[in-house]
Amino acid sequence: MRANAASKRLLSLSVPRNARQKIDGVLLLAAIPDRLAAVVVLDPQYRTGLDQLKFGNEGARQKARYRLPQMLDDDIAFFVEESARVLRPSGHLILWLDKFSIGSGTHLRYMRRAPELKVVDLICWNKMSVGMGRRARCVSEYAVVAQKVPVKAKGVWTDHRIPDCWPEAKNGDLHPHAKPHVLTDRLIRAVTKRGDLVVDPCAGGYGVLTACLASGREFVGGDLI
Repeated sequence: MRANAASKRLLSLSVPRNARQKIDGVLLLAAIPDRLAAVVVLDPQYRTGLDQLKFGNEGARQKARYRLPQMLDDDIAFFVEESARVLRPSGHLILWLDKFSIGSGTHLRYMRRAPELKVVDLICWNKMSVGMGRRARCVSEYAVVAQKVPVKAKGVWTDHRIPDCWPEAKNGDLHPHAKPHVLTDRLIRAVTKRGDLVVDPCAGGYGVLTACLASGREFVGGDLI
């Protein structure tokens, strides 16, 4: 898609750009035309991991996280399917997962709903602090990087200094579900250019918005709270 054509389509969006908004992610994605976004960052609040660890009884932060609106697996799979629709060819989905989803292969069931998305990388986030756990204690989360066909790296992924195990302290004061700010910024810059559209239907603490404003990318996102 030519840059001027993409800019005209961005201007026609019926949802606000570069702003916080309270909106259901399903409605937000439905408002975005096909093949417009360069990146979708999807950070759903998983029911599975919370139930495994019985979060909600161990302190204020865990209780806050447990109160966030949860998403069932079918809901997340639909979000992945919609992400594939709004992504342009060779665009990327960055899907955040907990270790239970990775270990059980739940993410593969999500991806089957969108066969045009191919997993091309996996990044482990070391949160630099020991969390909950009935056995091994949780210190990590995972970003599955998928690309819409045609799959290609040269000329599309520009930052080759991002390690696949990323250490960055979690800042839970911003949001109980906050993701690493520096990594988010680096990933967005790696696969987009200035003026490209980044979509975040589960925006939480709006770290993706912050990264987009800092780098000149266009943001469309929102959350229920």
